[in-house]
Amino acid sequence: MNKPLKQHLIDPEICIRCYTCEMTCPVEAITHDDNNVVVDAEKCDFCMDCIPVCPTGSIDEWRVVETPYSLDEQFEWQELPAQADIGESSGVEALDDAMAALLAEAHAGAGGKSKAPASAAKPSVNLYNLGKPATARVTGNFRLTSGESGSDVRHIILDFGAQPFPVLEGQSIGIIPPGTDKDGKAHLPRLYSVSSPRDGERPNFNNLSLTVKREEQGLCSNYVCDLKIGDEIKVTGPFGATFLMPEDPSARLLMVCTGTGSAPFRAFTMRRQRSKAGGSGDLTMFFGARTPDSLPYFGPLGKVPEKLLKKHLVFSRQPGQPKEYVQHRMMAEQDAVADLLADPRTHIYICGLRGMEQGVEEAFRSISESTGQAWEATRDAMRDEGRYHVETY
Repeated sequence: MNKPLKQHLIDPEICIRCYTCEMTCPVEAITHDDNNVVVDAEKCDFCMDCIPVCPTGSIDEWRVVETPYSLDEQFEWQELPAQADIGESSGVEALDDAMAALLAEAHAGAGGKSKAPASAAKPSVNLYNLGKPATARVTGNFRLTSGESGSDVRHIILDFGAQPFPVLEGQSIGIIPPGTDKDGKAHLPRLYSVSSPRDGERPNFNNLSLTVKREEQGLCSNYVCDLKIGDEIKVTGPFGATFLMPEDPSARLLMVCTGTGSAPFRAFTMRRQRSKAGGSGDLTMFFGARTPDSLPYFGPLGKVPEKLLKKHLVFSRQPGQPKEYVQHRMMAEQDAVADLLADPRTHIYICGLRGMEQGVEEAFRSISESTGQAWEATRDAMRDEGRYHVETY
């Protein structure tokens, strides 16, 4: 009988194919094909470098096996196999104490493994891949920020015509830049969160929108921001099965974001706005930017009724005013945040630059402890219940 082994795997249903883990792995144990990103058991040395950089937690999967799953087997998976029964006599647990300690350290600040809300709709995942991408036509490209802000953020609308491309709020798509890299290989897709609700940017049309910031050296961001009406692009996805909106109409949503991290929250807000038809939405957003003219959707946000969305727009570079970040406003509104934390109907979503994560975490800890609750226990319980979600990059 073979000695049982621990094998590191990636959940293909949750993975958003951002390829960050592959680029991070120091021993090149992570690879991909047109369908999946996978781990080579013969190369993996359990260094854990890939765990903190994964924005979804899909990288944090393990199985005890007698014979490791091959790369070919993993490339064919649509979902992870269940833990096989290898017999009580093996004397091997799924993770020993040393592995658990490494995982605990790697998870610090990484958001942990998310679960989808219990009431969330079932998402479609990876319908189109590198080998067989969908083709979308550009029907809109609008600048959201002023030229004086120094930030070029675009609202891009894509139409899929007769091709089915179902997406849920909180999912992402991949856009394949044209051309090849320095090694002559086709470029990998770049991931963008969908910023429109499931019934489309224009209701009942097979379209969606993205919120894209132009980066000075960004291969794909410059390509997307320069697209013209009528241009066709190659798209993969949809991706993501956990950062989803609950279908429960009584659910309360607390959303914290910076910059283009607002994209999924625009989708959440529009979904709730359309389904509530003028009623109360019970949504709260803390949205950080440098200045009002660099904040995407600043104008449209101002028109969303307060009874639907309680807005806290926070600016760090306002002339003549002290710097303020989202965590500072959260502390200023700690009574309201504490009320949300105490409510079992509350779902928390955090999206934006990874640098925001520590400050937000500290604010939640301070507010939670002020009510006599340990934040880590509250956070982990919410995560296990599908009510705590982090996607930072």
